[in-house]
Amino acid sequence: MIVVGAGSIGTSLIDIAVKEKNNVVVVEQDPERARQVSNMYDITVLNGDATSTDTLREAGSDRADALIVTTSDDAVNLMVVSIASELKIPSIVSIVNKKEHAEFFRKLGANVMENPEEVVANHLYNAAKRPTVRDFTMLSQGDQVFRLTVKPTSPLVGRTLAESSRKGILPPTILIMSIERDGKREIPTGESTIEAGDVLTVFSLERASDELVETLTG
Repeated sequence: MIVVGAGSIGTSLIDIAVKEKNNVVVVEQDPERARQVSNMYDITVLNGDATSTDTLREAGSDRADALIVTTSDDAVNLMVVSIASELKIPSIVSIVNKKEHAEFFRKLGANVMENPEEVVANHLYNAAKRPTVRDFTMLSQGDQVFRLTVKPTSPLVGRTLAESSRKGILPPTILIMSIERDGKREIPTGESTIEAGDVLTVFSLERASDELVETLTG
């Protein structure tokens, strides 16, 4: 695995990859960052320019299963992705800092993570504003996945999911993916009945408003 960029996201990624016992090579242009990562991990760290084909070849592009680009500069990221595509690295992943650039990356065959700063901001907002919401995740198209605990005052309590949908309590953009009760999880059907204390994993096709979350929670 080749990781380009050893900033905060890149370093966290390196830590995960090393713990999972991947063979990691890091390319970092800043000499001080490169030195720090080299001191932290027993891996190969190249202090060089990843927009150079020779640098990626030196990093082992011919043996790499994946390349992940994590810099804050979309122009740099796109150039690296383009070279990686030409070098036929099987799996190419990149951060895209501005949503309007994402399609350029996808056309080159890269999987993308759009606007990581917005993702972090949404996590922070939900942690502060919605303390009953846990494990919040925002997907690339704005879809959301989160978990919430149902209180006795929730209008979901005592109703099946099908009934809640018919009554408009669950809007058509919301899907309950799982119900956790007494430490056991199950994938629900329309006939599943919600009880107080249930932990629901919720998928939303669009941003779930504070009002909707409060209604579902109770």
